[in-house]
Amino acid sequence: MKWTGPEGFEADDDAERIDPAVVQGFLSTSYWAEGIPREVVERAIAGSLNLGVYDATGAMVGYARMVTDRATFAWLADVFVLESHRGHGLGRFVVSTLLEHPDLKGLRQILLATADAHELYRSYGFTETPPGRMMAIRKKSAELYAQP
Repeated sequence: MKWTGPEGFEADDDAERIDPAVVQGFLSTSYWAEGIPREVVERAIAGSLNLGVYDATGAMVGYARMVTDRATFAWLADVFVLESHRGHGLGRFVVSTLLEHPDLKGLRQILLATADAHELYRSYGFTETPPGRMMAIRKKSAELYAQP
C-alpha cells in the first residue's frame, strides 16, 4: 500500500522497495543498533512489516518496521528519518501511517523502546509499562556485531 504524506513524500509498505543500505547506514550509527551488519538488517526487513518513506525522486529518506504476528502483538522498531530530511513532519508521518496499517488492526498490544522520544510516542497513546512487568534478555551491539 502507498500513502501520500506532507510535501509530496510517500510511504510504502512494499518490502522490495526498502533500501537495505540506507537502513543499515542509519542503524549502524544509532544508539540501539550500533555496528549492525547489512545481513542482519536484511533478515530484520524480511521478518517485519516495513514502511519506507520516499521523496519525490523515489529516494528512501525514512523508515519504521513492526515485528508482529498481525493478530495480537507488535513491536515498533527502527524508526528514523534521515537528518537531511527532518523538519517536514516525516517522523510523525511514518509512525502514524504504520500504526494505522490495516494489517495491525485489532492488536492487543504494541510495544516499543526509546531513550529520547517519550513525548512523541505518548502523543500516540503509548504509556510507560508498570515497573516489574517487562523483562528482557539484552546483548550489547558491540559484542554481537564486533568485527573479528
